[in-house]
Amino acid sequence: MPGKVRDHGKKEPQHADGTPRLPKKLYEDELYRLQGELVRMQGWVRDEGARIVIIFEGRDAAGKGSTIKRVTEYLNPRLARIVALPAPTERQTTQWYFQRYVENLPAAGEIVLFDRSWYNRAGVEHVMGFCSKEEYSRFLHQCPIFERLLTEDGILLRKYWFSVSDEEQQARFESRLHDPMRSWKLSPMDLESITRWEDYSRAKDEMFVHTDIPEAPWHVVESDDKRRARINMISHLLSTIPYHQVKQPSLKLPPRPASQGYIRTPRDTQAFVPDHAAGLLAAKAG
Repeated sequence: MPGKVRDHGKKEPQHADGTPRLPKKLYEDELYRLQGELVRMQGWVRDEGARIVIIFEGRDAAGKGSTIKRVTEYLNPRLARIVALPAPTERQTTQWYFQRYVENLPAAGEIVLFDRSWYNRAGVEHVMGFCSKEEYSRFLHQCPIFERLLTEDGILLRKYWFSVSDEEQQARFESRLHDPMRSWKLSPMDLESITRWEDYSRAKDEMFVHTDIPEAPWHVVESDDKRRARINMISHLLSTIPYHQVKQPSLKLPPRPASQGYIRTPRDTQAFVPDHAAGLLAAKAG
């Protein structure tokens, strides 16, 4: 399968509204700087025993997953967990709606990133008819109460809505449809969201009315330009966390001790993977 072809001589394209796309070099430099700050923030979280919950919501193909990937790229996966829950089991459907999300909340020193969250009920479940009107109304009533309980207990809750235009979403869907490496990202549910665009818009507006509370406000991320969206979201997150540089323990590599007579097991007694890389080099040289 042919790889991607990059033309570095081309100018960065503009969006439909005339806004220029953020240049790649500028984006990569700032992203790397912000990721360094995220590492510092994680050190503070660990040292202070803080608990952070970050919610990523938005339309399909709005760029949530790629942003989460950049947020966590250099973080310790034992302390920064991504939670992307599947559809509830038959047993879970009989539990209190928030119960399975509570099980995934952070302990001291942890950061949890929800790739979609309890807001499924206000979005896809409501629009697609997967919950009853009573369940939907109960969610809108209970969600602000639930989030106030989290923040009162000291959890730092941050909620981001990734906003994408219908034209850009359509373009991303078409790109995935013809890309064998990303076609798994498309599902019949994603495609149906095209025909229900206004239904999802109304659901989002109603959700904001009930859940955009002072203790846990929504923050909208314009995401037609994924580069802008990523650094804007990360920059905002960092600005809302009262972190500071934590002194790291001083580490020094010990001297490697002299051999004590160990003899390595003969190579022919072990099964090594074939040297695929050597074949590539040989083919290139030939």
